[in-house]
Formats: sequence, C-alpha cells, structure tokens
Amino acid sequence: MSGRSVRAARGRRGIFLMLERIHEISAVLLSADEYLDDFWPNFRKIDGVFWRLERVQGFHESRIARRESDWDRSAKLVDGVRPVRPFPCRRIRVVEQPVTPYLQWEMHVLALRRTTAEQVRVLDAAEVLDLEGSRRLPELVVLGTTVMYEVTYDSGGAHSGARRIDDPEVIDACRGELDKLFAVGEDLRAYYEREIVPLPAPRTLV
Repeated sequence: MSGRSVRAARGRRGIFLMLERIHEISAVLLSADEYLDDFWPNFRKIDGVFWRLERVQGFHESRIARRESDWDRSAKLVDGVRPVRPFPCRRIRVVEQPVTPYLQWEMHVLALRRTTAEQVRVLDAAEVLDLEGSRRLPELVVLGTTVMYEVTYDSGGAHSGARRIDDPEVIDACRGELDKLFAVGEDLRAYYEREIVPLPAPRTLV
C-alpha cells in the first residue's frame, strides 16, 4: 500500500504516538549478553503474538558476514532453517532504497522461512517518514503481553543490548500500533519477487 495509508492511519487518534516516543519510556538497560540471558526465559513463556519491528538497514558486526562472505554459500546455509513455533510470529521490515547487501541477504532468509515460521510485511522507508521526525522508528521485540525490548546499537552499528520495558499499558499500546503498521505493509513474497530477486549478489554482506 502507499504511504498515504500509513499517514491516514496516523491521523486517526494519533495512532502511532507510542512508537514515536518509545525511547522516552522508562526501561531496564541490558548489555548484549544480559539481553540474551533475559530474552530466552521470557520467550519460553510467551503468551501471545511474537512481534518484531526492524528498521536498521545493516550491521557493522554481522556474525553471518564474518562467517560467510560468499553469497552463494550463505544462501545455501539458510535453505534448511525453517523453525516452527507454537505461537503467531509477525515481523514488520522497513526497507530503504537502495537495498543494502545485509538486507538483501535477510530478505532471502525471510522468504525461505515465511511459510512455516512467521508472517512478514514490508514497508518502504518513505511510507513511515512522517512517523519518524528527528528519530527513526525503534527496533522492537515484543514477547506477547508482558515483555518488550527496544534493541540498541552503538555508534558503530554493532548490537549493544536492549532496553526492557515491562509496563503493560505501554506494551499494549505498541502492540496495537504494530498491528496497524502490519495491516498496511506489503506481503514479503510479492516484495521479494519484485525488488530482491532481480538484484545481483552483493560483494559483501556487511
């Protein structure tokens, strides 16, 4: 859908207010290791939809890039990665143009996994431009109704940890806003076939 759909939704009762100000919400600061230690116990207790909102377009420290700099070999590695989860998984992927090498690889992974693992919708960055102001939309991981993480990165683009938010009203508001963004996003398969498949293999995945 066009950016007009997002803007129109935003005009109704300021519907994306919480996502825009999530950085102001009180949270528990976690290092990268603390985030993983905190995440998995909560993940196992998830009581609703597992949400991911992804805005970052590339990473300076990608484990995949360090392991595999060759595109063909990397693509083959993910062919068998198709986890099945007992709860709904929904991802919103914001994409800037031109597509970065990392995002090109990620889209390939998501396209392979989508039928069994999660529902993925894509939003062009231009469609969320007026939701961002002076700050981009946050990177969010929402575990049902009880725990939400704003994933953080340092100035060099490396993953630095997360901010854990436990306020149920904040989590509920964000879940509602994510649902609205998801509704106006484009299905991954259509986007992947049109925008990603025709691209040449990148020289590097960073």
